[in-house]
Amino acid sequence: MALFLSENDVKKLLTVEMALDGVESAHRELALGQALDTPRARTRLPQTALHILQGGLPAQGILGYKAYTSNRSGNRFLVHLFDAASGELLAVVEADYLGMMRTGAASGIAARWLARPESAVAGVFGAGWQAEGHIRAICATLPLRQVKVYSRQAERLAAFCQRLGELTGVAVVPAATPEAAVRGSDVVGTVTTAGKPLFDAEWLEPGTHINAAGSNALIRQELSEAAIRRCDLITVDSVATALAEAGDLLPPLEKGRLHPRQLVELGDVIIGRRAGRVGPEQISLFESQGLAIQDLAVAHRVLLAARAAGAGCQLPM
Repeated sequence: MALFLSENDVKKLLTVEMALDGVESAHRELALGQALDTPRARTRLPQTALHILQGGLPAQGILGYKAYTSNRSGNRFLVHLFDAASGELLAVVEADYLGMMRTGAASGIAARWLARPESAVAGVFGAGWQAEGHIRAICATLPLRQVKVYSRQAERLAAFCQRLGELTGVAVVPAATPEAAVRGSDVVGTVTTAGKPLFDAEWLEPGTHINAAGSNALIRQELSEAAIRRCDLITVDSVATALAEAGDLLPPLEKGRLHPRQLVELGDVIIGRRAGRVGPEQISLFESQGLAIQDLAVAHRVLLAARAAGAGCQLPM
């Protein structure tokens, strides 16, 4: 019978390593033609929107979808996982924590493949729910000794930094200004809902890798066009998804200052089809929009762990 896994079940079972493994497998299989991913579809009503991402990973024996609703009261996430051969429902998974971890894991995998391997200092914009997953993942994939966090909500920042420092074993400290977060950083991450660029392009050091995770609509923009122009390599989850949702990239694309053929899918770097970083002075960018197959791969690993641990409850279906 199918399992139902609650948020508490997922929190007990899902590790950063599982999320990283799942997300990397999804990108690899997509690049190898062993996966299908359908870009997010949205149904908008005056008060509530429904968002659906779907896809399949036949090599892992699964297909399914993530559906979530959003309105002023919050977001509600569910992953439905099916057996690829029989079509039978395997699990329904509450996926707020899961989504936070897989979004962070995408930044971690991008940093693993694109940042300089000796990267020691990261600057992160945002101290909210998604920023937690981002920091945990980059700390798990790079030899970081310090993470500087800038947030406009300064009253919560000190507590956030202390908690993440304890979780990661890395010195996580507040950054006094946006410039302080960027200058001297080997990796810069943006995990916000900003509608305007967060920092001056001139603050970027040669060799920086940028993970931009918050701009998934035209009304959101974390990076300036000047920052995009400074990037020698621009990678995305998938070109189709980026062309539909990447608020950072859409303005230069519409103006003809950036062409879709310049966008490199992260999976193509992982399998060696396209070059990643080729020099220590290059500035690289990963624009993270999110793919259904990332959620499905991570949910599958949680399901396997739940079965081994006897966790979750059976659905009468």
